[in-house]
Amino acid sequence: MKKKFLALTLIVPVIVFGQTPHWIWPDRTEKTETVYFRKAMELPAGKIQKAQLIATCDNGFSAHINGKPALNGNEWGNKYAKDVTKLLTAGRNIIAVEGRNQGGIAGFVAQLEVTIDGKKNTLVTDTTWQATRSFFGQWKAGKGGDWGKTITTGKMGDAPWGNVFTGAARSSDGPSDDGAIKVAKGFEVEKLYNVPKGEQGSWVAICADDQGRLIASDQGNKGLYRIDPRDGELKVEKLNIKISSAQGLLYAHGALWVNINGGAASGVHRLTDTNGDGQFDKDEHIMPLRAGGEHGPHALVLSPDRQHIYVVGGNMTPMPVDKFSHSRVPTNWGEDHLLKRLPDARGHAKNIRAPGGWIARFDKDGKNWETIAMGFRNTYDMAFNVDGELFAYDSDMEWDAGTPWYRPTRFYHVTSGADFGWRTGTGKWPQWYPDCLPGAYGIGPGSPVGVTSGLGAKFPAKYQKAIYCLDWTYGTMSAMHVTADGASYTAKREEFVASSQLRMTDAAINPKDGAMYFTVGGRGGQSALYRVTYTGKESTSSVKAKSPHARSRALRHELEALHKRQAGAVAKAWKHLGHADRHIRWAARVAVEHQPASEWQDEALAEKD
Repeated sequence: MKKKFLALTLIVPVIVFGQTPHWIWPDRTEKTETVYFRKAMELPAGKIQKAQLIATCDNGFSAHINGKPALNGNEWGNKYAKDVTKLLTAGRNIIAVEGRNQGGIAGFVAQLEVTIDGKKNTLVTDTTWQATRSFFGQWKAGKGGDWGKTITTGKMGDAPWGNVFTGAARSSDGPSDDGAIKVAKGFEVEKLYNVPKGEQGSWVAICADDQGRLIASDQGNKGLYRIDPRDGELKVEKLNIKISSAQGLLYAHGALWVNINGGAASGVHRLTDTNGDGQFDKDEHIMPLRAGGEHGPHALVLSPDRQHIYVVGGNMTPMPVDKFSHSRVPTNWGEDHLLKRLPDARGHAKNIRAPGGWIARFDKDGKNWETIAMGFRNTYDMAFNVDGELFAYDSDMEWDAGTPWYRPTRFYHVTSGADFGWRTGTGKWPQWYPDCLPGAYGIGPGSPVGVTSGLGAKFPAKYQKAIYCLDWTYGTMSAMHVTADGASYTAKREEFVASSQLRMTDAAINPKDGAMYFTVGGRGGQSALYRVTYTGKESTSSVKAKSPHARSRALRHELEALHKRQAGAVAKAWKHLGHADRHIRWAARVAVEHQPASEWQDEALAEKD
């Protein structure tokens, strides 16, 4: 656990020279916590020739000056220093510090030396700095309420720290300042809320409702929370319904759809407000789904025409085929191995067989379920692009790394009847198998979590069209820029948001303010809510233009409409079995396989190609 500080206090008319820095904290509490400090200062007119900030904290800190990253560190015994001349200005300046303690005695200490027109001025930490334990979204600018006094827990040189400022200086820990958060050019990331873990858990799923509010779920048993960012100051309330452990959330058709992973309530629920009091008081368990640890029931996504809801299940969630009315994937799925398979040496998923992970859909009334695609390992989420095409981000098996059968995390274009060839152990199908579809992009090692489309965001056109894939292990959000290629797509990856300190879990676009919101947390870790906004100069007008190659996609769609028992389907599909486009060949083959063999066996035996 970590602590955080923020410093900003009464304006001092003059910065004096020769003061001794003090270790400060709100009180002498010795616990793992987060604290914020702030300090305001007035610099006299004149040329700022040089300014250096020196600081450290027991146990870590991130400092900002006038809202911009200045310095950070994670070892209290190190002296951290950086030139901050460009961050200061004549007149009022704000220093804001986020500090982290991991138990035991706590303290933050800093010294700012500023040279103006040849005169050296010094500001140090003392009891004029203010502190709060309450998180506020704009803390980096020193805003917020609930500020109080600080005390000194010792001056520089006192035990137990000693004189840490006498050592060699370090510019910061990590690859960059502010917790190493990087974001694409023209965008800004801000932390809006630190989730109190003991009360609200660790958030792993998020969605936006029709009023611009957000709804999040704890991975454990702490419940659902509604977050209102509309009035500047964030408001968080727990929903008054006994639902938790959701790994899929969707607000659609006047209801909150929830996919619970674990326990007797596992599976898809529809929550509605029957009396208009703003609380969901009716819970309908639409489809029970067996949990599978973190490979269980996952995301829920609304189709572009709003007529269907898509749902994904990991490879340890058995597909309830007896409750499905139809499968677009031919149901003769099997392992199809000529050589003996070697299971995972540790026994992971050794008894799991096809279809593995799957994607299905149901109508807006929660009925008429049908399978869309299979052969995934543990896809967590999915999203539709501007053309109404579905994309998903599937996991790797990290223990397979270095083996011939290792498959990296993959970005898939999910089409009707698809089988992406995941089989347990060494049995995974290589993507050149004709009865297996390839990925659009192999991202590499990682732990896929949330996926969202940029549609609805107040972003430039390129980023509205992107599909965003979140990785938990490496704290990376990839913007996948897809390009139409025949009836399918290729993709290029751009690192959109990244930080080794962010365990990303899910993301959503809020259609009311056009911002992206994402959560971090999972597995009981510290959770938080962040917002990404575009601050550049490019147009953010809504994108409506479709991608090229519409005719190829239309032909594929015509063939996909035959992915059921239908008279005349063989005659329509047969001529496309040798099409140059792999996805059109696939759509044609699946259409034929849905028909009785008696309707096409003669054509197959007579075929010379």
